[in-house]
Amino acid sequence: MRNSIRWIAAGAAAALASQAAAADITMREYLSNDTLLTLGAYSFEGGKTLNLTVGIGSGAFRGPSDPPNVIWTVGDRGPNFTCGEAKNVAGVAPATCGDVRNGRVYPVPQYSPSIYRVMLLDDGTFRVTDVITLKDRDGRPLNGMPNPLKVATTETPLDGTGKRLQQDVHGIDAEGIVRLADGTFWIGDENGPSMVHFSTDGRVIARHVPRGTEGDYAGARYQVTGSLPSILAKRQANRGIESMAISPDERFLYFIMQNPLANPDAAAFRQARNARLFKIERETMRVAGEYVYVMDDPKSFRRDPSDVPSDPRISELMAIGLDRLIVLERTEQTTKLHEIELAGATDIAGSKWDDVATLPTLEQSDVASAGIAPVKKTLRFDTAEFPSILGKTEGMALLGDGSLAIVNDDDFGISGGRTQIVVVRGTGIARR
Repeated sequence: MRNSIRWIAAGAAAALASQAAAADITMREYLSNDTLLTLGAYSFEGGKTLNLTVGIGSGAFRGPSDPPNVIWTVGDRGPNFTCGEAKNVAGVAPATCGDVRNGRVYPVPQYSPSIYRVMLLDDGTFRVTDVITLKDRDGRPLNGMPNPLKVATTETPLDGTGKRLQQDVHGIDAEGIVRLADGTFWIGDENGPSMVHFSTDGRVIARHVPRGTEGDYAGARYQVTGSLPSILAKRQANRGIESMAISPDERFLYFIMQNPLANPDAAAFRQARNARLFKIERETMRVAGEYVYVMDDPKSFRRDPSDVPSDPRISELMAIGLDRLIVLERTEQTTKLHEIELAGATDIAGSKWDDVATLPTLEQSDVASAGIAPVKKTLRFDTAEFPSILGKTEGMALLGDGSLAIVNDDDFGISGGRTQIVVVRGTGIARR
C-alpha cells in the first residue's frame, strides 16, 4: 500500500520563539514500502519473532553536485541489543548472557554495513536506488562485530541462540557519513572509535584510530593508522564517533564524540556534559582544532526529560560553512538541532586536557572555572513540538531547495520501528 503525502504546519508556537522562522516551519513525511529494506523474520526459541528491516538512517549526507532530491545514508552494524535488553526485545535471554561481560546479541551477524543512495519521490515515498556494501581492500564484505580491543573497552558478541561469536578487526559500526567530490566516502565508526576512508565501491582505503591502539587491529586487510588523539580510546563503550562533516572546500573533516569521554572512568562519563569536537585537516589527518561542546541539560528534552546527564547524545553533524556547523543532539524521543561556530571557542588541541594524567579531567571540570570558552550554540529546531516525528533521529542533510531532511535509525526493526524521512522547511538552517 502506497504511503500518503503528509504536510504538517507547525503554527506560531510560543515555545519555539527562539528558533529561526519558527512560525513558518512546515514538514513533509516520507515513508517506504521498498522490499529491499526487508531483512525477514527471526524467531527466538521460546521467545518472540522479530520482523527485521534494514536500518539506513544512522547518518546522512548530500553533496552540492548530487541531485536535489537525493541523499546518501549509512546503516550501522545490523540488528543488535545488549544482554540487559534481551528479555524485553527477544522475550527470552540467551542462557550464556549471564556468563559474559558486556554481552551483545546479533540475530543476523552476517549483515554487512552498507551505504545507501536514497531518492525522495513526489508521491511521498522514498526509494533506495543503490547499495554500496562496505568491504576490505580485497573486496570481502565487512561485518558489524566488535573489534578485539585491549586499550579501549569492547563487547562480547553472541548470536540469537546465545552462541559466542568472534570479535573481528574488520568489524565496523558505521555511523556518520560524508561523500567527497571524487566519489569516495568518509565514515565515522562508533566502536573503535575510528574514521574510515572508503573508495567509490566501498573498499577501505585507510582506517584511522587513536594512537596506541593500532596493535588491536593486527591482521586487518587494510591500512590502519594511529592518527587520532590517543585520549579518544577513553570513549565509553558504544559512544564513539557517530557524526561526520566536511568543510565546503573539503579541506577539513569534523566530528564530535557522541558523548563526553569515560575520563578517567565510567563514573565520570555518567556525570559529564563536556563533549569534544575535532577539526581534522583531511590531507594530513593532523588535528587542526579541538573544542568543547557542552551538552544540554537532560531535563530540557521535553518528550523524555531525565536527571541522567549521559542520556543525551550527539548523533549527527553537518557543515554549513567553514567552521560553522549544525549539531544534532538527541535523546530517544527528542531531537534538537543547534547551530554552532568555532570562532571564539577555546582551541584545546594538544593542551593538558589531552593528557590522561591531567586531574581533574576535562570531563570532570566546569568549563568556566577552567577558563575554557565552549562553542556557542543557537537552537534552530526542536522536535518536541512535532509528535509525528519518530524518535532516534540520527541523520540530516540539506536538499537542493534548501530544505532539511532528517532521518531516524529504526534499529533494524527490533522494536517494531520504521525508517522515516522528514523534510523540514523554515528552520533558518542554510549554507553560509
